[in-house]
Amino acid sequence: MKQAQPSLTSPLRPMISPRAQPLVDNFSRMHDYLRISLTERCNLRCFYCMPQEGIDLSPSEDLLNDDEVIRLATIFVRHGVRKIRLTGGEPTIRKDILDIVKRLNQLRPMGLHSIGMTSNGLALHRKLPGLVNNGLTHLNLSLDTLDPSRFEAITRRRGHEAVMKALDTALALVSTSPTEVGLRRVKLNVVVVKGVNDDEVLDFLQLTKDKELSPNVRAAGNNWGKDRLVPSALLLDRIMSRHPGVAKAADELNDTARSYVIPGFRGSFGFISSMSDHFCSTCNRLRITADGKIKVCLFDGAEISLRDRLRAGASDDELANLVGFAVGQKKETHEEMGEIDTKTNRPMILIGAPLNSSPKLTHVDATGNPSMVNVSDKAITKRSATAVGRIHLTPDAFNLVYPPKSSFGTSVPLTKEQHKAVSKGPVLTTAQLAGILAAKQTSSIIPLCHPIALTHISVGFTHSEIHAYTLECKATAECHGQTGVEMEALMAVNGALLCVWDMLKAVCGKEMRIEDVKVVAKSGGRSGDWVRPSDD
Repeated sequence: MKQAQPSLTSPLRPMISPRAQPLVDNFSRMHDYLRISLTERCNLRCFYCMPQEGIDLSPSEDLLNDDEVIRLATIFVRHGVRKIRLTGGEPTIRKDILDIVKRLNQLRPMGLHSIGMTSNGLALHRKLPGLVNNGLTHLNLSLDTLDPSRFEAITRRRGHEAVMKALDTALALVSTSPTEVGLRRVKLNVVVVKGVNDDEVLDFLQLTKDKELSPNVRAAGNNWGKDRLVPSALLLDRIMSRHPGVAKAADELNDTARSYVIPGFRGSFGFISSMSDHFCSTCNRLRITADGKIKVCLFDGAEISLRDRLRAGASDDELANLVGFAVGQKKETHEEMGEIDTKTNRPMILIGAPLNSSPKLTHVDATGNPSMVNVSDKAITKRSATAVGRIHLTPDAFNLVYPPKSSFGTSVPLTKEQHKAVSKGPVLTTAQLAGILAAKQTSSIIPLCHPIALTHISVGFTHSEIHAYTLECKATAECHGQTGVEMEALMAVNGALLCVWDMLKAVCGKEMRIEDVKVVAKSGGRSGDWVRPSDD
């Protein structure tokens, strides 16, 4: 027996207060749909979405907490958002997912109409009844194959049976009554890749024969590779050859899918072709990333941090103004496929959409011209980096740095060239000062580096225990800032080693060589701590 949910009987029209301005951009598009990414983590490794070893994730403290999620959602609902969808990563990984849905459901009197979630279903079936009872109304289940072996090949994980169990549970919870708790709609998100699973489209449609289910087919290729795309027109031809009576269904204004029905089937199916068939003119979507940045377009790298302003003490009105500013920057349409590939954008797993992002140069703009990275929305944190390098010397030069003693305890006499080198001063002390100075001048030498107020620099030398007549340099740079100090550590090592070369060139200028300069450790920032494995 299903329990009544009084909040679902409230009017579906958004109740916007007179002071709350709807989120309308410069092209008269009203934005009433918000997607909130709750986590960057995922328990699958789909080959078209992320590398098998995973990706660099934000530190947990950089992610929005429960109260921050609800506060931002409340502001958006107050300004006309009717639909919220929770995404990831995989949202069910978040331990507080049940409570978040329950608290979002309390926004219905303000005009919130539906609460949706996109999930891979791996850990869903036990949580789903509780989620629905707390207010979840729409579910999109990501499933690219009906074959267990192929599922493991695509996702690099086992779990096909668990996903199918989640699907069965979801369909059992479907209810169209506005006075009952239940899911209003269940959809499947099917990413089709040529030569991988495009032969299963008809099998997915067969599921809709006796189930209230809507598979949405999305054509995608690795890194947007055109050779892996399957045009929706080709898929539709295949479907119509099996089901000649396929008819176009009526699309709602802001639908991203073109929907179709098969006579005699309970469900429907659709195609999402955001690249070949733009739906930009009716786009009503906004996104909040797991680390609290608003994205007004999935295919635009521009982001504005709401989290930083929120944590700095901004009022709701100030945050709403920032949201309005971001919406005002939304372009009329996104770029074409080939042009998007050149734009700087975070990997889609960090936004909440299943699509791979190839490596991008961060210091060039969309036209390929040099551009300094904008760090204004990054949090100020303690950061450090350590770099190392070495310089090979001749025995005579090495003995100037570490003078040998005669059998009587006196110093060995110096040659003319050695006297000339020593006359410049103590080699290592001078080189240490040179390294510190070089680190402080990094932004003056490397044009796109940010000027950083360093809090500490250390430069030290040791003689190598592995390489004969070799000096090893190690430098660490530290700061409290918005960007890392790897370049400063590298500049310190290079500056110190070059100073050694200059001071000893009269003795062994032709034989010396500097090599293996590299960063070996960093801490702080979005990507967290990192230590390079030993090469030895």
